[in-house]
Amino acid sequence: MSSREIFSRIARRYDRLNRILSLGRDDDWRRSAIAHLPRGRILDLGAGTGAANPDLGERKIVALDPAPEMLSLNSATLRVVGKGERLPFPNESFDGVFSAYVFRNLESVGDTLDEIARVLRQGGVAAIVDLGRPESKAKRALHRMGTAVVLPVAGATIGAVAEYRYLHRSLGSLPQPQVLYAEAPLTLERVWRMGPLGFVYGVILRKP
Repeated sequence: MSSREIFSRIARRYDRLNRILSLGRDDDWRRSAIAHLPRGRILDLGAGTGAANPDLGERKIVALDPAPEMLSLNSATLRVVGKGERLPFPNESFDGVFSAYVFRNLESVGDTLDEIARVLRQGGVAAIVDLGRPESKAKRALHRMGTAVVLPVAGATIGAVAEYRYLHRSLGSLPQPQVLYAEAPLTLERVWRMGPLGFVYGVILRKP
């Protein structure tokens, strides 16, 4: 099952379970990255149901997601079905790009970063929040054991055991963020950690 199929199936339950699993902190983690975005036209890449819309405020939001079932629940005026690897927008058409809890589900992080660089205007900012394994070996082992149990059990509460087993596997699918984003065609300005054991990270990239 592809990530698009998974999120299509759990669209109406996704935000509620995220709030439970994060102990109500998921909005705080998004806001920590949104604070770095400029005003103006913002691409919400992997916008889903639009959980970030209130925190993006008066910015002009273009919501993009590969799952129309998720976008149908999004309150943004401008909604586009599409993928990060092939953004359907002209060059230099955004002041900022925001993405939350998306990058570990991409087909190609490299292609998506190339596309973000293409659609950002000079000086534009990309603010990314995602989940991964903690940095230290001991914390990674502890976190892996915890998510192997907690995520399928949590998924069972909304009838999505298989989908949340996928989430458990996806947490270890990518390198640490300081490595993953170092080769981006953008300047890596900041990486920080959040959440229990530091399994949530934020990244700020800027187009020179």
